[in-house]
Amino acid sequence: MSVFKVLSGSQQVASHLRELLASGRWSGVMPGRTRLAAELGVSGKLIDAALVELELEGVLEAAGPRRQRRIRIPAERAIQRSLRLAILLNEPADRQLAYMVELRHELEEDGHSVTNLPKTLVELGMNVKRIARMVEQTEADAWIVMAGSRPVLEWFSSQPFPAFALFGRRGGLPIAAVGPDKRSAYLNVVRELVKMGHRRIVLMARPRRRLPKPGAAEQAFLDELAAQGLAVSDYNLPAWQETSHGFHSHLDALFQVTPPTALLIDEVGLFTAAQQFLAQRRLRVPQEISLICTDYDPSFEWCEPPISHFRWDSRPIVRRIVRWAGNVNRGKKDLRQTLTPVAFVTGGTTGFIRVSPHNRTNICRE
Repeated sequence: MSVFKVLSGSQQVASHLRELLASGRWSGVMPGRTRLAAELGVSGKLIDAALVELELEGVLEAAGPRRQRRIRIPAERAIQRSLRLAILLNEPADRQLAYMVELRHELEEDGHSVTNLPKTLVELGMNVKRIARMVEQTEADAWIVMAGSRPVLEWFSSQPFPAFALFGRRGGLPIAAVGPDKRSAYLNVVRELVKMGHRRIVLMARPRRRLPKPGAAEQAFLDELAAQGLAVSDYNLPAWQETSHGFHSHLDALFQVTPPTALLIDEVGLFTAAQQFLAQRRLRVPQEISLICTDYDPSFEWCEPPISHFRWDSRPIVRRIVRWAGNVNRGKKDLRQTLTPVAFVTGGTTGFIRVSPHNRTNICRE
């Protein structure tokens, strides 16, 4: 006859941790008391008692005060596992981006399972409560968040599960991240435009890049305008309603009052919309306005004249995320934030401004 044994709370926690260790959830060192308590939803005292029990079994080894315990589970008892990764995209069109397709392929090659969520950040309105509900309903070990706003990335960085910020307002947050370093490219493009005679230079970026305050790259753009002796205001980095109508309405307002002579557009999708806007109003590029995209798209290679744009190599970004996933899978804490270089490529969509005797503004290609 079997004996019914009632386990104490700490024994139940130890049993659960034992199973996670055997499955390969962590390797090398054991997460600390605070992280385990938050992840399992139990008290720190129960975690402490369970960890002591595992030490007595020889599964864990103490490494000294305030240091993480070393995992000593025999290799033959460990089961090789992979991560369940969830990717939260910025908008639906991001699914077709070449580097996102490559990223998914590389992660799956490493044995991880990858899920693109049915809803994107734009579709969820960057609403943290809606995002939290979706996260709760999704079975995933770690998250990759693309172009998250500051509140969104603050929420992810405070969660017990690992998260990675691909682009977005991540500066100063305890979250692994990677993105292009656009600051130096903005300095170069402003200097080039000023040399061409431009004084009314506008950067159209999504509101999240401006609010609650400009991001590092956008602030570099504003600072360089001021350094070149230009008056700086909301005109140069405007806020607009993040809808198609809001984007076109703000462009319409710009060109009715104080038309910019140079227009910088962040993201390829917005750049295409801006091209359509200019074409409908028969505004010639670069004869009447210089146009620059602060991202790159392979379709630019087919354009005449060539598009002036920012270019960066996506391969280091993909490699960084794949390394992060490997570190997470091995139980290694990885919160490193890295930047990849960005170059300003001068194309045929920027031109010089010359003022005629009749006070008319003519723009000539370089």
